[in-house]
Amino acid sequence: MSNQDFTKRYLPFNDLQSNLNKRNLVNNIFAIIGLLVITGAILILAALIIKMMIDGLPRLNWNFLFSFPSRKPEEAGILSAWVGTCLVMLVTTLVAVPLGVASGIYLEEYARKNWIADLIEINVTNLAGVPSIIYGLLALGFFVYQLNLGESILTAGLTLALLILPIVIVTTREALRSIPTNLREAAYALGASKWQMIWDHLLPYSFGTILTGIIIGLSRAIGETAPVITIGALTFIAFLPESPVKSEFPFISFSWLQAPFTLMPIQMFNWVSRPQKAFEINAAAAGTILTIMTLTINTLAIYLRYLVRKGIKW
Repeated sequence: MSNQDFTKRYLPFNDLQSNLNKRNLVNNIFAIIGLLVITGAILILAALIIKMMIDGLPRLNWNFLFSFPSRKPEEAGILSAWVGTCLVMLVTTLVAVPLGVASGIYLEEYARKNWIADLIEINVTNLAGVPSIIYGLLALGFFVYQLNLGESILTAGLTLALLILPIVIVTTREALRSIPTNLREAAYALGASKWQMIWDHLLPYSFGTILTGIIIGLSRAIGETAPVITIGALTFIAFLPESPVKSEFPFISFSWLQAPFTLMPIQMFNWVSRPQKAFEINAAAAGTILTIMTLTINTLAIYLRYLVRKGIKW
């Protein structure tokens, strides 16, 4: 091939270099814009959190944590709210995590790849974007009226579990897909059954990613207000549910599941809707506690994920 034919057929080196420089410039501009947007969003979020903490700082004390709500803002506390939040999140975790992980494993590893599986996958993915108020209306009709569970902690926990279930399922499936195929083949080659391969190899290696999805789901659930208001959460409650632990045999009680409840976001909504400035300070203090609770859950989960990933040897 002559040099003239080569020049006609292939792009000259100078033009190729110029094209590459343009692409690199576009990539750098996009990276800078993305960094500026992320930095701006983080700074705005940090400013809002710091402003909330500064406003609520005068009310952050033990009396505020261990006092019931009151009509007097200086005596009001969040005891029933944070206890209710912890109990509802306990039910949500116990229901959503095992069911979501098991569903993800079945859909990814056991279900046949046909139109039914595709339909289920599409619906699960779409459910992750459904507004939370829809779950509240579903829970009101099914859990409250059909199953007669009442306006209870159990109903709230099941409602929020349905809310985050699609997130856990989708994350579990994506985590299992990220495991290399040769790991499965190696387990089968050593005589492992399908369940042994999943339990001993896939789940340990994908646990970090699955935990990330669980963190995201629980972080969303702990701040939800619309679905729990729909099912009848109280805005003012001055008592605690019965303790799950008893001093006599069988030492465990489930009557607390049927107790009425309130949550931190609902208590904050109740306070900010009042005209007194002092109640707004209480709401800011409650928001600070809720933020600390969320960050604590995230920090613990991130630490567990770090320990799991540290032990992975590919």
